[in-house]
Amino acid sequence: MKFHTYILYSKVTDRYYKGQTADMVKRLRRHNSGAEKSTKSGVPWVLECAIEKPSRTEALKLEKKLKNLNTEKTKAFIAKYGGSNQDVDPVKS
Repeated sequence: MKFHTYILYSKVTDRYYKGQTADMVKRLRRHNSGAEKSTKSGVPWVLECAIEKPSRTEALKLEKKLKNLNTEKTKAFIAKYGGSNQDVDPVKS
């Protein structure tokens, strides 16, 4: 099973949200339906970046690294990897 680490953006709150999932479509739907407490105030969310990982462990590692990036570094990461699905490490980038 493949997993995705993703970055969402809310124009309403001007914030990024980072997470991981095995089902990107279902997860984005939950964020945009208001079903997730942590993202409810930012609806609608736009998928800015999704990176495929071979395991949940790898997806969680990347999520943790992304959550430590400030807004400026998050924007730079999206600019560099937003359109790709390659194996990346934001610390080494």
